[in-house]
Amino acid sequence: MKLTLHSTWRASAPYRVRIGLNLKGLAYDYAPIDLVASQHHEPAYAALNPQRLLPTLEVDGRVLTQSLAILEWLDETVPAPTLLPADPFDRAVVRAMAEIVACDIHPVNNLRILRALAKLGVDEPARDAWVRRWITDGFTALEPMVARHGRGFAFGDAPGLADCCLVPQVYNAERFKVDLAPFPALRAAAARAADHPAFAAAHPDLQPDAIHA
Repeated sequence: MKLTLHSTWRASAPYRVRIGLNLKGLAYDYAPIDLVASQHHEPAYAALNPQRLLPTLEVDGRVLTQSLAILEWLDETVPAPTLLPADPFDRAVVRAMAEIVACDIHPVNNLRILRALAKLGVDEPARDAWVRRWITDGFTALEPMVARHGRGFAFGDAPGLADCCLVPQVYNAERFKVDLAPFPALRAAAARAADHPAFAAAHPDLQPDAIHA
């Protein structure tokens, strides 16, 4: 199986997929897309992913988009180690945890939204406050779920789908100087996951297109 991940180093959605691929032990080619330079709007990429978002995963020439859909596809095609628990109720809880990040926090804070706010005249301090507000709201909902269901990781005692979403979002939270003190369970789970080799290898700083200040 030939896998090509169209990714960018710091964006959280491709970061999730890199973690998932690493957890599954799958080798893949890394195709960098520079979001800041708007390469995702160039015709070649738009033909591949008409939504012009990242990530895109090519699988033997077939195309998958949307990080959660890709991660669930990975779990269905490479069952071990699993990203989702066996019990249907537990799977629903994990999906809810992942969706708090992927559906409620991230979409209102990604680059296209921040650019739209800038065009509306919102200055950088106000944009940063916007980001912090939505991350804080989402983490406030997520914290009691991690506290209840986590046993070292976000859910249970092994890394899974919720951690694939949580670790990149904590990375973003730290970039925007979100106060994480109110979220001890969340911080502990993210820190443990970040030490796992699959997560460590997916870190933005280690990607081939990383920009180091």
